[in-house]
Amino acid sequence: MTEQELLKKIKTGLGITGDYQDEALQFYIDEVKGFMRSSGVSEEVVNGSNAVGCIMRGVADLWNYGSGSVKLSEYFIQRVLQLAAGAEKAAETTGGGNNA
Repeated sequence: MTEQELLKKIKTGLGITGDYQDEALQFYIDEVKGFMRSSGVSEEVVNGSNAVGCIMRGVADLWNYGSGSVKLSEYFIQRVLQLAAGAEKAAETTGGGNNA
């Protein structure tokens, strides 16, 4: 999925029209994807269609103009953990896991 396709899906999911907020949304998308990678979600999963809902939830969590009041939702955190665990499971079944 391209960055433009992902941005379009996020905007649709959040009910945002036009392109005025595209730069801010892209910043939040990049932040969420970075969080996911740091949490152990593979690059393939982060950029796949299974992660769109999770990314949208993370962007919605960050899409907050209140000073100091940003908090990632429990759903987002749990979904990131699921995606990371799923990727790890897949690596183990294909022999790509680190069993050292």
